Amino acid sequence: MNSYFRLNISAVGTGLELYPATDGGDELDINEVTAYLQSKRITQFDVKAIYAALQALPQSGPTIVPLIPMPVYAEQETMVVNVSPDRMTATARFYAPSTGGNVMGMDEIVKDLAFQRIKMGIDQQSIAAFIANREYCKDIVVAKGKAPRHGTDASIEYFFNTDLTARPERKEDGSVDFFNLNTINHCKAGDLLAKLHPEDKGEPGYTVFGEVEKPRQVKRLVLKYGRKIDISEDKTELRSQINGHVMLATGKVFVSDVYEVENVGTATGNINAEGSVVVGGNVQTGFSVTATGDIEVRGVVEGANLTAGGNIVIAMGMNGMNRGKLVAGGSVVSKFIENAEVEAGTFVETDSILHSKVNAKNEVKVDGKKGFIAGGMVRATTQVSCRILGSAMGADTVVEVGVDPAMKVRYAQLQKEMTEMQKKRTMIQTTLAGAAEKIKAGAKLPPEQMQYVQSLMQASKQLEEKLMADDDELAGIEDLMQDKSESCVRVRDTAYPGTKIVIGEESVTLKKEASYCRFFYDKGDIRMGSY
Repeated sequence: MNSYFRLNISAVGTGLELYPATDGGDELDINEVTAYLQSKRITQFDVKAIYAALQALPQSGPTIVPLIPMPVYAEQETMVVNVSPDRMTATARFYAPSTGGNVMGMDEIVKDLAFQRIKMGIDQQSIAAFIANREYCKDIVVAKGKAPRHGTDASIEYFFNTDLTARPERKEDGSVDFFNLNTINHCKAGDLLAKLHPEDKGEPGYTVFGEVEKPRQVKRLVLKYGRKIDISEDKTELRSQINGHVMLATGKVFVSDVYEVENVGTATGNINAEGSVVVGGNVQTGFSVTATGDIEVRGVVEGANLTAGGNIVIAMGMNGMNRGKLVAGGSVVSKFIENAEVEAGTFVETDSILHSKVNAKNEVKVDGKKGFIAGGMVRATTQVSCRILGSAMGADTVVEVGVDPAMKVRYAQLQKEMTEMQKKRTMIQTTLAGAAEKIKAGAKLPPEQMQYVQSLMQASKQLEEKLMADDDELAGIEDLMQDKSESCVRVRDTAYPGTKIVIGEESVTLKKEASYCRFFYDKGDIRMGSY
């Protein structure tokens, strides 16, 4: 039991009765004693005498220290409550009644807690234990809040391959098999395609004051799907209606028969299909093929535009004639790429790139028999590899790694947007400051002007919120742009002078020919090492 005290009141005066600690209990703190006396309006006492008595307190029994030579009114048992900073725990510290004072019962304690707005999670068992065996000057938990139970995000389980990074097989002679890529997920009628595991919202908690503690927000998902798919009654399962192929594009499940056409040209017009498209021959200049799934061209692509939610495969290559463009949510695999623009959501693999602009989120691999990159710009986040980089004829060739090309575009967009918003914010703030000066001078603005000022204040608030959000996104992109440790350019044969290599924000133009080499970022510089 902790050491404690009480007021000893008699006809001749008032004293402080000190009780020693027992069984390893805590000793009294002089500050606690004096704070109690002051709270009872007893201010004329000898602090040194109390402190000396505490230091010499015998273990055999209590000691009385005289305070004032007159009796005071009897003091009741006292409870002091402290609430933790997170408002989830309330502890009470009880002080003994004086001689002639009354103790508190369960109802009085609970009412006293309610008076202090503590009304939830009252621990009546702990209070009853105190009443049965009163221990003073000791913290006792009298109320506990309930922490919220945080839930979990919804998730979707797919029963087919959603990875768009399937790579072509390389034959023993070093050539690439562009015909057997196995990038299509076949399905049969009745096959389970996807299953939704709904979100668990969790349960709210509460503080000892009864304030609701909400669980963190969880992500809710729904199954998104196209035609020829059945969804279960409880909206948690997707099944195919047909024999065909299944794919995931922009978070949506598609099932379709593959749309096949011999050639794309004047006889067909532009192709816009849900699912995948197979062109048995060629795609002629000026036409376009758009598909939510994959696009496979078994011939050549001339100055045409191909846009796929999945992969693009061109067996005989592409000559874009400086007007053709390939855009794929997944990979682009082509025999060659010449005078074209390419954007791939994953990687690009080809035998050669000539005078083209090629962007890939992950990697560009030019590793066939020719294996050259000559002219134009080739960009990837992690790696660009080839046999020959640049040309002996001095074609302007730029290779860039270290930053997701799409991220770099977004970074520039954000900078431009923020500059415009800051200009607009300055104009609004100037107008608002002028209105405030008029009001301060005693002018009364007409209703239409007040309404205009209020609209400007709302616009200013929205601008601030958007600027903060854009600034956070900009900072996040900058952090990602700093990580260049895994990025490199690999050249298996020859890198020609005049070629420009960019890694992140650093760049170098080759002054002399290099062979079997790797260019990487190290301590602020672009360095060259072995392949």
